[in-house]
Amino acid sequence: MTQPIDLYFWPTPNGWKISIALEEMDLPYHLHLVDIGAGDQFKPDFLKIAPNNRMPAIVDHDGPGGAPVSVFESGAILQYLARKTGQFYGITERDRISVDQWLMWQMGGLGPMAGQAHHFLKYAPAMDPPNDLPYAKDRYRSETARLYSVLDRQLANNAYVAGDFYSIADISIWGWASLWEGQQQTLDDKPHMARWLDDMGARPAVQRGRALAAEKRADFRKDQAAQNTLFQQKP
Repeated sequence: MTQPIDLYFWPTPNGWKISIALEEMDLPYHLHLVDIGAGDQFKPDFLKIAPNNRMPAIVDHDGPGGAPVSVFESGAILQYLARKTGQFYGITERDRISVDQWLMWQMGGLGPMAGQAHHFLKYAPAMDPPNDLPYAKDRYRSETARLYSVLDRQLANNAYVAGDFYSIADISIWGWASLWEGQQQTLDDKPHMARWLDDMGARPAVQRGRALAAEKRADFRKDQAAQNTLFQQKP
């Protein structure tokens, strides 16, 4: 019997990518919580799996050639799981090119920019001492808005991000896009993105992946020790 995949996870937009993918692909998994506020991501055993001290990560005991393999970086995990199962990567090479483009768009654009928007709009002003930086807030809020306009234009002519098929590109983008309010964005001028968010949120597997360990999700603005762990430089 195939062993479950080990999922190293915390309920964040990057973590949701993999919990949702595993639910969508109907792959059994064993949950290992990585409490990023407590510093679990710096523990030696986790660093053997994820040397960049970031979750999510997985260990698939039925990896290539039947041997275990560990994978870190959420985009790489999505590509691996899509190849392993033959799901959510399209059918043709043109499909896969489209999926990869939008997956990279999320990894290199939306994720970092929306993440910085969250940091400077929500967390930095609550730090001790406060770091309320108007330039940083305006910069990342504006760049996130630009990226959501790009997404809305793409969805004007496509049911899903990469085309007429649901893919790991949608899975990768949804977690960040679902938090648009905390990024001080609006959907009033983005009807296609709003429609897609509704469609995504209605999928049972998305709901299950989003609900995984949801009770652990905390507001780090109220936790000075967690802020120190998350936002201070580590070797």
